[in-house]
Amino acid sequence: MPDIRFGNNRFKKHGCFEKGGGSLNDTVVKYSKVSKTYGELEVLKEIDLDIAPGEKLAVIGPSGSGKTTLGRMLMTLEEPSSGTIEVDGELLWHQRVQDRLVRADERHLHRIRGKVGMVFQHFNLFPHMNVLRNVTEAPCKVLGLSKEEARERAESMLEKVGLLDKLDVYPSKLSGGQKQRVAIARALVMRPQVMVFDEVTSALDPELVGEVLEVIREIADEGNMAMMLITHEMDFAREIADRVIFGADGAIVEQGPPEAIFEDPQSERLQSFLKRFRSS
Repeated sequence: MPDIRFGNNRFKKHGCFEKGGGSLNDTVVKYSKVSKTYGELEVLKEIDLDIAPGEKLAVIGPSGSGKTTLGRMLMTLEEPSSGTIEVDGELLWHQRVQDRLVRADERHLHRIRGKVGMVFQHFNLFPHMNVLRNVTEAPCKVLGLSKEEARERAESMLEKVGLLDKLDVYPSKLSGGQKQRVAIARALVMRPQVMVFDEVTSALDPELVGEVLEVIREIADEGNMAMMLITHEMDFAREIADRVIFGADGAIVEQGPPEAIFEDPQSERLQSFLKRFRSS
């Protein structure tokens, strides 16, 4: 069983929710008994996890612990082997037909997927499109916005990440940090209810990490969007998160406010992980 280090208390850092607030029972994302297997390999084992509206959730753990799979299932890039995921009260991978659950069709997946944004390790920008087209392509094709509306949103988001002057530049002319900031703007322009950041600094040169983390920090400080941060940046997780989850061997081993996780780890598994990480 995971070590749940709090009950219904929410730890307020970004003005989104707090103990006694009206949103305690609200969830924007809900994993219920979610498992993922590849053949005989069980990557995730009956995960139960709720994310509150506006909550900043950091997910840490060793390689192979299932962190990225957790995010990829939310973004419909990996299908759960069992269990259900809900986004904003609606089933993601399933639809209810009469009294039973069936696998969701593409139309349903497409609609619910629009509530989730994701930024990957390796940017995934379209190399044949300039920055403006990279950011406006999805709003036009997925949301049905006009080119003018999409451009207005794109310029606002690119200004937020400090790249408004790069509208006509192609990805090959951008630094790694700039590419990642464009990827963040591309996700934000869809106005998702929850954003998944999957090890977004792991492919960057060390001197570029700070600029990307600063953008994420500013987004988090706005406080109106839930975020799942899958990260190996322990100091950043401690600073930005309302709650930290430590996963290992496909399970949630321990979770709680960052101060408790990093200063007073209860499980031997987390103690060992932090000790190795600090000595590396």
